[in-house]
Amino acid sequence: MGKLTKNQKLVAGKIEAGKAYSLIEAAKLVKEITFTKFDASVDIAIRLGVDPRKANQMVRGVVSLPHGTGKQIRVLVLVTPDTEVAAAAKEAGADYVGLEEYIEKIKGGWTDVDVIITQPSNMGKIGALGRILGPRGLMPNPKSGTVTMDVAKAVKEVKQGKIDFKVDKTAIIHTSIGKVSFTPEQIADNARTFIDTVVKLKPAAAKGTYMKSIYLSSTMSLGVKVDPKALDDKTN
Repeated sequence: MGKLTKNQKLVAGKIEAGKAYSLIEAAKLVKEITFTKFDASVDIAIRLGVDPRKANQMVRGVVSLPHGTGKQIRVLVLVTPDTEVAAAAKEAGADYVGLEEYIEKIKGGWTDVDVIITQPSNMGKIGALGRILGPRGLMPNPKSGTVTMDVAKAVKEVKQGKIDFKVDKTAIIHTSIGKVSFTPEQIADNARTFIDTVVKLKPAAAKGTYMKSIYLSSTMSLGVKVDPKALDDKTN
């Protein structure tokens, strides 16, 4: 094994092997062990005791983080331009608003957005984009609130920190819940809100331990294990 760098030595001295920390302790540690020159994202990874191959054990949902994600979310609203809905979407903060023009751009390979929102009446036209948008997680979906009659409300929620998530094929939910520049309390608040949401989504068919492990990390840091038993104490 090669020699440890100065930063690696600092990290090794801060994380106790095998120890599980409270949320606030984990949040503080993630900030302390992140040495990037940019404002790294703070991620949470939760391993669940479910079998994602079974439809009745799929875990998927949406959550609005109290302190947002810290990211600039680029929102495309696919609705007919020059309408009240389009105007309301722009006022709510949508970055791009239109329909036919953007459908053609997407067919040409343009997907430079983070979220796409539309109305049910437009899904007939947008459905043909599934092969492009689906693999990128951009396909509008009623379950995630991105196919809705109240487009302006959906735009505001996304801009304020609403995210959708689902368990992957390895039974892990992984998503970003903030930035390293957030305070430990803000990171812990966002993490607790996310965890509480996942707990409420426990499938009836899931048996045994539901939350097997929880880790907090930043874009380029080691993971810090969170103690699920400490989550009931709101000061942790």
